[in-house]
Amino acid sequence: MPQTRFQFNRQLVRHFIETAQPYFFPTESTDIIESPRVQYITKNTWIFLGLIGVLVLTVVSLAFFLTIGLTLLTNRIFPDFFGTVAGGLVTSVNGFLRSSFPYIAIVVIIISGVIFVSQKSKVGDKWKQWSLLGLLLFLLLVVNGLNVILSYAFRFIDTALNQKNADTFWQFMIVYGLVLVAAIPIIVIYRYTRLKLGLMWREWLTEHFLNRYFKNRAYYELDSNAINTEVDNPDQRITQDIKSFTTVTLDFLLDILDSILTLLSFSAILYTISKELTWGLLIYAIFGTAVALGVGSRLVSINYNQLRLEANFRYSMVRVRDNAESIAFYGGESLERKQVVERLIEAIKNFDLLIIWQSIITLFQLGYNYFTRLIPYLIIAPLYLQGELDFGAIAQASVAFSQVLSALSLITNQIQGITEFAASINRLGEFYESLNPLSFKKEKTQTTFIHTQESPDVALENITLHPPNSERTLIENVSLNVSNHNNLLIMGASGTGKSSLLRAIAGLWNSGDGIIYRPEAEEILFLPQKPYMILGTLKEQLLYPNLENNITDQQLNQVLKTVNLPDLAERFEGFDAQENWENVLSLGEQQRVAFARILITKPRYAILDEATSALDVKNEQRLYQELSHMGTTYISVGHRPTLSQYHQQLLEIFDGGKWELKGIKS
Repeated sequence: MPQTRFQFNRQLVRHFIETAQPYFFPTESTDIIESPRVQYITKNTWIFLGLIGVLVLTVVSLAFFLTIGLTLLTNRIFPDFFGTVAGGLVTSVNGFLRSSFPYIAIVVIIISGVIFVSQKSKVGDKWKQWSLLGLLLFLLLVVNGLNVILSYAFRFIDTALNQKNADTFWQFMIVYGLVLVAAIPIIVIYRYTRLKLGLMWREWLTEHFLNRYFKNRAYYELDSNAINTEVDNPDQRITQDIKSFTTVTLDFLLDILDSILTLLSFSAILYTISKELTWGLLIYAIFGTAVALGVGSRLVSINYNQLRLEANFRYSMVRVRDNAESIAFYGGESLERKQVVERLIEAIKNFDLLIIWQSIITLFQLGYNYFTRLIPYLIIAPLYLQGELDFGAIAQASVAFSQVLSALSLITNQIQGITEFAASINRLGEFYESLNPLSFKKEKTQTTFIHTQESPDVALENITLHPPNSERTLIENVSLNVSNHNNLLIMGASGTGKSSLLRAIAGLWNSGDGIIYRPEAEEILFLPQKPYMILGTLKEQLLYPNLENNITDQQLNQVLKTVNLPDLAERFEGFDAQENWENVLSLGEQQRVAFARILITKPRYAILDEATSALDVKNEQRLYQELSHMGTTYISVGHRPTLSQYHQQLLEIFDGGKWELKGIKS
């Protein structure tokens, strides 16, 4: 099983920043904090982290004023209740009002506004995500505050029961009920906002990756048959990994903040009950975290490999579905089944290793969590029996202990999710970096490149062509010119590099040397032997790749008559019909639909790679004559001798890179 090179290291941090930060704040910056060898945090990242800190301080300041206001308002409405059981809270609030805290909070809010205004150019169009993030932080504070209130309510309820004090018991039962009524909608809003922000983030990040994926033909470069073969299953990384990343990132970041708030609020409660219990808890949590990190470092590589192997298995099944007819004709079911089963076994073996390690960490987690239930009673019960604490303190200490331990044990309890998350981060980070056009050029294996320059005509100047990542010479030092009324036919034995030369002209391959002159991409249309049939209507099929082309149904019917498909629209009840065109049209019909695209687009150049191989000689003649009449210059690859009558020059390619260029007499 291949071992991944990814662990909890700087590369993981860099991948996380590259993937997570752009949604909230741009990552581009020329001011690198560290040397190029170890750079992974830019100036913009520090600014982003600072803005997060400023947002947290702003939310805390607003929550402070809200708490003060609600306490004073409730005291005015229920003065008797606060006077008997919550007088200390009112006294504390009045003390805060007389201190410098309100002024500090006001200054924090003002400075925060100034800081965000100073970054308006970078934050202005991202106000929705910052607003939702601020709302989440605020709701998180509110939920933590309600948890603290509930812990005290439980304490007073238990103490009242122990003392058989009915009035106090019912008073705090009412308090408990009111807090629940307030808490339930707040928790629902918090969870909805959390999911909504995750959904918005997923939409943006997916579009962000898709833009890079389709830019500079990265999708072609990352194809398994192209140059860069290190990044497996781009489809899974864009669909499954991004979905997992956005959801889990928000969950972990908010859980971390929740743990910090819980730690601060309940540690204070716990410390007032028992100092010994607080320090024992801290040591116990550090021990659990250290063990979890040790096991987690192993789980990262296993989870990374599991994602890759599952994607390979799924791809093998998709490949069978896409090539079902060819497999059936060959009777290749046994071989295909063997290959699919082999990939399944690889995934199963790795998953077997995964569940072993998951069982180890689960065993530790169960023992770790079950033992924690005894610790509060072992320490608090003697204090109660000695009369140093009231009965309710036991329940409150148990709740506080559980809350603080949960906060301190975030890594211990979530280590499986964290390792899966780390593997997902690395897969997305690796994919993100591979979408950089510079990564397509491998300096160790390729020192020279074919250069492309814009020109009215197609011309080759001293072109030497190699397959990607190979030293084999397909064609060596060829020069030619394809101008109007001087159409080129390329012929040769299979495997000599005819289609490869077309790839070089299209800019898909650049391994080799020399210069290719060609018009802009919009003025050239390439027709492969197996036409690409898009998912869409018949009209969109004909207009591809220029769907915005304004053309009437009557004109489309005329084009279909020209390519000898006069009844095609009628057969499918109009141009708005949607079918699986690859299955409902024969290969010959598909090739004529592809020719119809040329007649509609009217490009200056058409590049035909055996584009009439499935047609009879009469249909082939009809289509080439139409090309000549409309003035489109064309380059053809083919084997039929009949093709020569439609061209003016012939390039014949032989093994070993040799070639011969000669004119064709009419």
